[in-house]
Amino acid sequence: MADDRAPWVSAADAARLLGVSRSTLYAYVSRRLVRSQPSSTSTRDRMYAREDLERLRRRTEERREPDKAAARALQWGMPILESSITLTDGRRLYYRGLDAAMLARSRSLEDVAALIWTGTLDRPRTRSSDRRTSRAPLRLPFVARAQTMLAAAAARDPLAFDRRPANVAGTGMSILRLLLRAAVDAAPRDVDVHTALARAWKAGPRGEDLLRAALVLCADHELNVSSFTARCVASAGSHPYGVVIAGLAALEGPKHGGASLRAESMLDSLRGAHAVRGAIEARLRQGERLDGFGHPLYRDGDPRARLLLDMLNERYARSAECRFVSNVASAVTRTTGEHPNVDFALAAMARVAGLPPGSPLIVFAIGRSVGWIGHALEQYATDQLIRPRAKYVGVPPAASD
Repeated sequence: MADDRAPWVSAADAARLLGVSRSTLYAYVSRRLVRSQPSSTSTRDRMYAREDLERLRRRTEERREPDKAAARALQWGMPILESSITLTDGRRLYYRGLDAAMLARSRSLEDVAALIWTGTLDRPRTRSSDRRTSRAPLRLPFVARAQTMLAAAAARDPLAFDRRPANVAGTGMSILRLLLRAAVDAAPRDVDVHTALARAWKAGPRGEDLLRAALVLCADHELNVSSFTARCVASAGSHPYGVVIAGLAALEGPKHGGASLRAESMLDSLRGAHAVRGAIEARLRQGERLDGFGHPLYRDGDPRARLLLDMLNERYARSAECRFVSNVASAVTRTTGEHPNVDFALAAMARVAGLPPGSPLIVFAIGRSVGWIGHALEQYATDQLIRPRAKYVGVPPAASD
């Protein structure tokens, strides 16, 4: 059989991997369950995407062996919770049935927060029982600053544990302002988040428009690790401040929102390369990661990244930095077959628009806080504790005499 790491395999290997006949394999291709492409060595043969074959094989195994299905449900497996917030269909992203890409081109994060929290575009009023505005502890990194400020606000808020939807939505708007102050130490109430960030970061009108779109596209992505964490915390009855504090802890991990920081670092290291594609191939030969590419939910590319990169090319067509990030994206896709994901797009946006280091994570965090609060609202409504069981595989108890 072919190299078990090869992303594309022959028809014979594909059929063997699935344990099916070639006619069944071709039926899967016609139903768009498996991608195929012409072979580079033969005009008569086609190659088949290993990723799709592995996914299809796992699905079949899960139907036959429920124990495996339960174990894999926590790793891009079968859905385990119901939600009315976000749908991903493999090509597009929708918030409450509306195309997120369309919302990103025309709406603000506050509008989308209203949609996710209330089902309408009518913004809830910001509520806070304490109008005092303490300065952010600026010597701490963004996540630590935000968590400190949220904990302090919760301690001062007598309605922190009021889980009625209208109160939670109002608290959510207050939380957005707190996160904004943690980011730039300024949160004027008469401007939206993207405008305040653009002013503080001197991004100009083009950068402001990109920030608005990026915040909206980061608002939710169903049960990613930070949103699942938020739901678990909400299921315990914790207040929205605690939900967002927990979400931030998960988000800054290098396998989640922190991946945008690695993408930033990769772009920095590639910028001085004489030949971008050669530098990318050298990284691969050395076993280094190409951060910001590929996504298990999107076989043909992350739609969030596609929109942000399109907007960059529309607004910064003459920018050398824009050409550079476009060259990197094209070179990686040609070399590996992987498309840019939202982490790369956020890092590219920061580089092209001249945003400060670390800004991709800040944008991701502020945007995603909307989804965390949305999931908290859904979990509060169920009034159920999330408490899965563990399958014990340790040392068996000693037999009694």
